[in-house]
Amino acid sequence: MSAASSSPSSRAGAITDVAGIEVGHFSDTRRPTGCTVILAREGAVAGVDVRGAAPGTRETDLLSPGNLVQEVHAVMLAGGSAWGLAAAEGAMRWLEERGVGMDVRFGTLPIVPAAVLFDLPMGDARIRPDAAAGYAACEAASTDAPAEGNVGAGTGALVGKLFGVHRAMKGGVGTASVTVGGVTVGALIAVNSLGDVIDPDTALPVAGARTEDGSALLDTRRALLRGELPKPLLAGTNTTIGVIATDAVLTKVQANRLAMVAHDGLARAINPVHTMSDGDTLFALATGRVPLEGDAPGMTVLSTMAAEATAIATVRAVRAARAVTVGELHIPCAADLANVAAPRG
Repeated sequence: MSAASSSPSSRAGAITDVAGIEVGHFSDTRRPTGCTVILAREGAVAGVDVRGAAPGTRETDLLSPGNLVQEVHAVMLAGGSAWGLAAAEGAMRWLEERGVGMDVRFGTLPIVPAAVLFDLPMGDARIRPDAAAGYAACEAASTDAPAEGNVGAGTGALVGKLFGVHRAMKGGVGTASVTVGGVTVGALIAVNSLGDVIDPDTALPVAGARTEDGSALLDTRRALLRGELPKPLLAGTNTTIGVIATDAVLTKVQANRLAMVAHDGLARAINPVHTMSDGDTLFALATGRVPLEGDAPGMTVLSTMAAEATAIATVRAVRAARAVTVGELHIPCAADLANVAAPRG
Protein backbone atom coordinates (compact mmCIF):
# COMPACT_ATOMS: atom_id res chain seq x y z
CA MET A 1 0.00 0.00 0.00
CA SER A 2 1.40 3.40 -0.96
CA ALA A 3 1.87 6.25 1.49
CA ALA A 4 -0.87 8.19 -0.30
CA SER A 5 -3.42 5.38 -0.11
CA SER A 6 -2.70 4.74 3.57
CA SER A 7 -3.04 8.38 4.59
CA PRO A 8 -5.93 9.00 7.02
CA SER A 9 -7.45 11.62 4.74
CA SER A 10 -7.77 9.10 1.91
CA ARG A 11 -9.95 6.64 3.84
CA ALA A 12 -13.70 6.65 3.17
CA GLY A 13 -16.54 7.00 5.63
CA ALA A 14 -18.72 9.60 7.31
CA ILE A 15 -20.51 10.14 10.60
CA THR A 16 -23.77 9.45 8.77
CA ASP A 17 -22.68 5.82 8.40
CA VAL A 18 -23.94 5.57 11.99
CA ALA A 19 -27.61 4.54 11.94
CA GLY A 20 -29.84 7.28 13.38
CA ILE A 21 -27.54 10.19 12.55
CA GLU A 22 -28.25 13.00 10.05
CA VAL A 23 -26.09 16.04 9.28
CA GLY A 24 -26.96 19.41 7.80
CA HIS A 25 -24.83 22.46 7.01
CA PHE A 26 -25.69 26.13 6.70
CA SER A 27 -22.99 28.28 5.08
CA ASP A 28 -23.54 32.04 5.07
CA THR A 29 -22.98 33.66 1.68
CA ARG A 30 -22.33 37.11 3.19
CA ARG A 31 -19.07 36.15 4.88
CA PRO A 32 -17.26 32.91 5.69
CA THR A 33 -19.24 31.54 8.64
CA GLY A 34 -21.94 28.99 9.26
CA CYS A 35 -23.18 26.11 11.39
CA THR A 36 -23.54 22.35 11.27
CA VAL A 37 -26.21 20.29 13.00
CA ILE A 38 -25.90 16.62 13.89
CA LEU A 39 -29.42 15.24 14.36
CA ALA A 40 -30.48 12.18 16.35
CA ARG A 41 -34.26 12.45 15.98
CA GLU A 42 -34.95 9.25 17.92
CA GLY A 43 -32.71 10.42 20.74
CA ALA A 44 -29.14 9.47 21.61
CA VAL A 45 -27.34 8.92 24.88
CA ALA A 46 -24.72 11.66 25.01
CA GLY A 47 -21.52 12.71 26.67
CA VAL A 48 -19.06 15.58 26.32
CA ASP A 49 -15.46 16.37 27.14
CA VAL A 50 -14.01 19.89 27.09
CA ARG A 51 -10.22 20.07 26.91
CA GLY A 52 -9.53 23.55 25.61
CA ALA A 53 -9.22 26.39 28.10
CA ALA A 54 -11.51 28.83 26.26
CA PRO A 55 -14.72 26.96 25.36
CA GLY A 56 -18.00 28.39 24.12
CA THR A 57 -20.70 25.85 24.92
CA ARG A 58 -24.36 25.33 25.77
CA GLU A 59 -26.12 22.53 27.69
CA THR A 60 -22.96 20.61 28.53
CA ASP A 61 -23.69 20.25 32.27
CA LEU A 62 -26.78 18.13 31.59
CA LEU A 63 -24.54 15.54 29.90
CA SER A 64 -22.82 14.73 33.19
CA PRO A 65 -23.62 11.11 34.15
CA GLY A 66 -25.07 12.23 37.48
CA ASN A 67 -27.61 14.59 35.93
CA LEU A 68 -31.19 13.79 34.94
CA VAL A 69 -31.49 14.07 31.16
CA GLN A 70 -30.61 10.78 29.48
CA GLU A 71 -30.83 11.63 25.75
CA VAL A 72 -30.28 14.53 23.37
CA HIS A 73 -31.86 15.10 19.97
CA ALA A 74 -29.20 17.14 18.20
CA VAL A 75 -25.83 18.82 18.64
CA MET A 76 -25.13 22.19 17.04
CA LEU A 77 -21.63 23.25 15.98
CA ALA A 78 -21.28 26.87 14.88
CA GLY A 79 -18.97 29.71 13.99
CA GLY A 80 -19.50 33.20 15.34
CA SER A 81 -17.94 32.69 18.76
CA ALA A 82 -20.44 32.90 21.66
CA TRP A 83 -22.97 34.67 19.43
CA GLY A 84 -23.16 31.49 17.36
CA LEU A 85 -24.74 29.58 20.26
CA ALA A 86 -28.03 31.14 19.11
CA ALA A 87 -28.07 28.64 16.23
CA ALA A 88 -29.15 25.94 18.71
CA GLU A 89 -32.43 27.81 19.22
CA GLY A 90 -33.26 27.30 15.56
CA ALA A 91 -32.61 23.58 15.87
CA MET A 92 -34.88 23.42 18.90
CA ARG A 93 -37.68 25.12 16.97
CA TRP A 94 -37.23 22.82 13.97
CA LEU A 95 -37.32 19.71 16.14
CA GLU A 96 -40.29 20.91 18.20
CA GLU A 97 -42.30 21.52 15.02
CA ARG A 98 -41.76 17.84 14.18
CA GLY A 99 -42.66 16.53 17.62
CA VAL A 100 -39.09 15.55 18.45
CA GLY A 101 -37.95 15.98 22.02
CA MET A 102 -38.51 15.04 25.64
CA ASP A 103 -42.08 14.96 26.93
CA VAL A 104 -42.23 17.49 29.75
CA ARG A 105 -46.04 17.32 30.08
CA PHE A 106 -46.56 20.88 28.90
CA GLY A 107 -44.75 20.38 25.61
CA THR A 108 -42.10 18.47 23.72
CA LEU A 109 -38.69 19.81 24.66
CA PRO A 110 -35.77 19.10 22.27
CA ILE A 111 -32.38 18.86 23.97
CA VAL A 112 -29.70 20.50 21.81
CA PRO A 113 -26.21 20.99 23.28
CA ALA A 114 -23.90 23.23 21.26
CA ALA A 115 -20.32 24.40 20.88
CA VAL A 116 -18.85 27.28 18.90
CA LEU A 117 -15.57 28.29 17.33
CA PHE A 118 -14.08 31.73 16.71
CA ASP A 119 -14.16 32.78 13.04
CA LEU A 120 -14.67 36.52 13.52
CA PRO A 121 -11.49 37.63 11.64
CA MET A 122 -13.11 36.45 8.41
CA GLY A 123 -15.12 39.46 7.22
CA ASP A 124 -17.85 41.44 9.01
CA ALA A 125 -18.03 40.02 12.55
CA ARG A 126 -21.59 41.34 12.89
CA ILE A 127 -22.64 38.50 10.59
CA ARG A 128 -22.78 35.25 12.55
CA PRO A 129 -24.97 32.17 12.83
CA ASP A 130 -28.33 32.79 14.48
CA ALA A 131 -31.55 30.83 15.08
CA ALA A 132 -32.50 31.13 11.40
CA ALA A 133 -29.12 29.63 10.43
CA GLY A 134 -29.63 26.73 12.82
CA TYR A 135 -33.10 26.10 11.42
CA ALA A 136 -31.73 26.15 7.87
CA ALA A 137 -29.04 23.62 8.80
CA CYS A 138 -31.76 21.28 10.08
CA GLU A 139 -33.74 21.75 6.86
CA ALA A 140 -30.67 20.64 4.92
CA ALA A 141 -29.97 17.59 7.09
CA SER A 142 -29.88 14.10 5.59
CA THR A 143 -28.25 10.71 5.98
CA ASP A 144 -26.02 11.39 2.96
CA ALA A 145 -22.30 11.80 3.57
CA PRO A 146 -21.96 15.48 4.48
CA ALA A 147 -19.88 17.95 2.50
CA GLU A 148 -16.41 18.68 3.87
CA GLY A 149 -14.07 21.66 3.83
CA ASN A 150 -15.41 25.22 3.66
CA VAL A 151 -18.95 24.42 4.79
CA GLY A 152 -21.11 24.79 7.87
CA ALA A 153 -19.21 25.40 11.08
CA GLY A 154 -15.94 25.17 9.15
CA THR A 155 -16.75 27.87 6.58
CA GLY A 156 -14.60 30.50 8.28
CA ALA A 157 -12.24 28.19 10.16
CA LEU A 158 -8.47 28.77 10.08
CA VAL A 159 -5.56 26.69 11.37
CA GLY A 160 -2.04 27.58 12.47
CA LYS A 161 -2.55 31.09 13.84
CA LEU A 162 0.21 30.93 16.44
CA PHE A 163 2.44 33.27 14.42
CA GLY A 164 -0.35 35.54 13.23
CA VAL A 165 -3.52 35.20 11.15
CA HIS A 166 -1.63 36.39 8.05
CA ARG A 167 0.46 33.20 8.23
CA ALA A 168 -2.48 30.84 8.89
CA MET A 169 -4.16 28.40 6.50
CA LYS A 170 -7.72 27.35 5.81
CA GLY A 171 -9.45 24.95 8.19
CA GLY A 172 -12.83 23.37 7.73
CA VAL A 173 -15.12 20.43 8.46
CA GLY A 174 -14.11 16.80 8.04
CA THR A 175 -15.84 13.49 8.68
CA ALA A 176 -14.89 9.82 8.86
CA SER A 177 -16.09 6.48 10.19
CA VAL A 178 -14.61 3.18 11.33
CA THR A 179 -16.50 -0.14 11.55
CA VAL A 180 -15.30 -3.15 13.57
CA GLY A 181 -17.32 -6.24 14.44
CA GLY A 182 -20.60 -4.80 13.22
CA VAL A 183 -20.27 -1.59 15.28
CA THR A 184 -19.64 1.79 13.64
CA VAL A 185 -18.06 4.89 15.14
CA GLY A 186 -18.10 8.11 13.12
CA ALA A 187 -16.74 11.60 13.70
CA LEU A 188 -17.46 15.06 12.35
CA ILE A 189 -14.87 17.67 13.30
CA ALA A 190 -14.78 21.43 12.67
CA VAL A 191 -11.09 22.37 12.73
CA ASN A 192 -10.18 25.92 13.73
CA SER A 193 -7.05 25.10 15.70
CA LEU A 194 -4.29 27.32 16.97
CA GLY A 195 -1.83 24.55 16.12
CA ASP A 196 -0.90 22.77 12.91
CA VAL A 197 -2.86 19.82 11.54
CA ILE A 198 -0.58 16.78 11.36
CA ASP A 199 -0.92 13.61 9.30
CA PRO A 200 -0.67 10.93 12.03
CA ASP A 201 0.77 8.41 9.57
CA THR A 202 3.73 10.58 8.59
CA ALA A 203 3.98 12.96 11.58
CA LEU A 204 4.32 15.81 9.07
CA PRO A 205 2.17 18.98 9.05
CA VAL A 206 -0.55 19.12 6.42
CA ALA A 207 -1.70 22.67 7.12
CA GLY A 208 -0.84 25.30 9.70
CA ALA A 209 1.48 28.20 10.32
CA ARG A 210 3.55 29.21 7.30
CA THR A 211 7.00 30.68 7.01
CA GLU A 212 7.32 34.45 7.07
CA ASP A 213 7.14 34.68 3.28
CA GLY A 214 4.11 32.41 3.26
CA SER A 215 5.57 29.97 0.75
CA ALA A 216 5.96 26.87 2.95
CA LEU A 217 4.78 25.25 6.15
CA LEU A 218 6.73 26.36 9.21
CA ASP A 219 6.11 23.28 11.40
CA THR A 220 4.94 25.00 14.57
CA ARG A 221 6.11 22.33 17.02
CA ARG A 222 9.69 22.46 15.83
CA ALA A 223 9.61 26.25 15.56
CA LEU A 224 8.54 26.58 19.19
CA LEU A 225 11.20 24.12 20.31
CA ARG A 226 13.81 26.16 18.39
CA GLY A 227 12.79 29.14 20.48
CA GLU A 228 10.72 31.08 17.94
CA LEU A 229 8.22 33.21 19.84
CA PRO A 230 4.52 33.18 18.91
CA LYS A 231 2.47 36.32 18.48
CA PRO A 232 0.44 37.59 21.45
CA LEU A 233 -2.95 35.86 21.34
CA LEU A 234 -6.46 36.81 22.29
CA ALA A 235 -7.86 33.94 24.35
CA GLY A 236 -10.56 31.87 22.72
CA THR A 237 -9.83 32.86 19.13
CA ASN A 238 -9.37 29.29 17.92
CA THR A 239 -11.06 25.96 18.88
CA THR A 240 -11.72 22.55 17.36
CA ILE A 241 -15.20 21.17 18.01
CA GLY A 242 -16.92 18.00 16.93
CA VAL A 243 -19.19 15.04 17.45
CA ILE A 244 -18.34 11.36 17.71
CA ALA A 245 -21.30 9.04 17.12
CA THR A 246 -21.78 5.30 17.40
CA ASP A 247 -24.63 2.87 16.84
CA ALA A 248 -23.61 0.96 19.98
CA VAL A 249 -25.73 0.83 23.12
CA LEU A 250 -23.90 2.99 25.70
CA THR A 251 -24.64 4.43 29.12
CA LYS A 252 -24.03 8.10 29.86
CA VAL A 253 -20.84 7.11 31.69
CA GLN A 254 -19.62 5.26 28.61
CA ALA A 255 -20.65 8.11 26.27
CA ASN A 256 -18.65 10.57 28.35
CA ARG A 257 -15.67 8.23 28.27
CA LEU A 258 -15.96 7.98 24.48
CA ALA A 259 -15.91 11.78 24.19
CA MET A 260 -12.87 11.87 26.46
CA VAL A 261 -10.78 9.33 24.55
CA ALA A 262 -11.74 10.87 21.20
CA HIS A 263 -9.51 13.79 22.20
CA ASP A 264 -6.61 11.38 21.72
CA GLY A 265 -7.43 11.66 18.02
CA LEU A 266 -7.14 15.44 18.20
CA ALA A 267 -3.78 15.07 19.94
CA ARG A 268 -2.54 12.85 17.10
CA ALA A 269 -3.70 15.26 14.40
CA ILE A 270 -3.16 18.74 15.94
CA ASN A 271 0.00 20.17 17.51
CA PRO A 272 -0.13 22.09 19.78
CA VAL A 273 -3.65 21.20 20.90
CA HIS A 274 -5.87 22.00 23.92
CA THR A 275 -4.13 25.33 24.45
CA MET A 276 -5.19 28.31 26.55
CA SER A 277 -6.51 29.91 23.35
CA ASP A 278 -8.51 26.87 22.15
CA GLY A 279 -11.92 25.77 23.39
CA ASP A 280 -11.62 22.20 22.12
CA THR A 281 -14.89 20.36 22.82
CA LEU A 282 -16.05 16.93 21.65
CA PHE A 283 -19.51 15.42 22.09
CA ALA A 284 -20.33 11.71 21.89
CA LEU A 285 -23.69 10.31 20.75
CA ALA A 286 -24.84 6.69 21.02
CA THR A 287 -27.93 5.83 18.98
CA GLY A 288 -28.25 2.41 20.61
CA ARG A 289 -28.80 0.16 17.60
CA VAL A 290 -26.13 -2.48 18.42
CA PRO A 291 -25.80 -4.09 21.87
CA LEU A 292 -22.25 -4.52 23.17
CA GLU A 293 -22.50 -8.22 23.89
CA GLY A 294 -21.21 -11.50 22.50
CA ASP A 295 -18.55 -10.82 19.87
CA ALA A 296 -19.28 -7.08 19.65
CA PRO A 297 -16.36 -4.75 20.43
CA GLY A 298 -16.04 -3.53 24.00
CA MET A 299 -15.15 -0.04 25.23
CA THR A 300 -11.43 -0.50 24.61
CA VAL A 301 -12.04 -1.15 20.93
CA LEU A 302 -14.69 1.57 20.70
CA SER A 303 -12.25 4.02 22.27
CA THR A 304 -9.59 3.13 19.70
CA MET A 305 -12.16 3.55 16.92
CA ALA A 306 -13.26 6.96 18.26
CA ALA A 307 -9.71 8.31 18.38
CA GLU A 308 -9.01 6.95 14.89
CA ALA A 309 -12.17 8.44 13.34
CA THR A 310 -11.43 11.78 15.02
CA ALA A 311 -7.86 11.92 13.71
CA ILE A 312 -8.95 10.97 10.19
CA ALA A 313 -11.78 13.53 10.17
CA THR A 314 -9.41 16.26 11.39
CA VAL A 315 -6.99 15.67 8.52
CA ARG A 316 -9.83 15.41 6.01
CA ALA A 317 -11.10 18.82 7.14
CA VAL A 318 -7.97 20.63 5.97
CA ARG A 319 -7.40 18.48 2.90
CA ALA A 320 -10.94 19.31 1.71
CA ALA A 321 -10.63 23.03 2.51
CA ARG A 322 -10.13 25.60 -0.23
CA ALA A 323 -8.36 28.96 -0.21
CA VAL A 324 -10.34 32.09 0.60
CA THR A 325 -9.75 35.81 0.25
CA VAL A 326 -11.56 38.25 2.52
CA GLY A 327 -10.62 41.87 1.87
CA GLU A 328 -6.82 42.03 1.91
CA LEU A 329 -6.49 38.75 3.79
CA HIS A 330 -5.71 35.75 1.58
CA ILE A 331 -5.75 32.36 3.28
CA PRO A 332 -4.28 29.43 1.29
CA CYS A 333 -5.31 25.82 1.74
CA ALA A 334 -3.43 22.54 2.13
CA ALA A 335 -3.62 21.85 -1.60
CA ASP A 336 -1.76 25.10 -2.29
CA LEU A 337 1.27 23.97 -0.28
CA ALA A 338 0.91 20.21 -0.75
CA ASN A 339 4.23 19.86 -2.58
CA VAL A 340 6.18 22.25 -0.38
CA ALA A 341 8.09 20.52 2.42
CA ALA A 342 8.26 22.07 5.86
CA PRO A 343 11.71 23.13 6.99
CA ARG A 344 13.38 20.73 9.42
CA GLY A 345 15.43 21.40 12.48
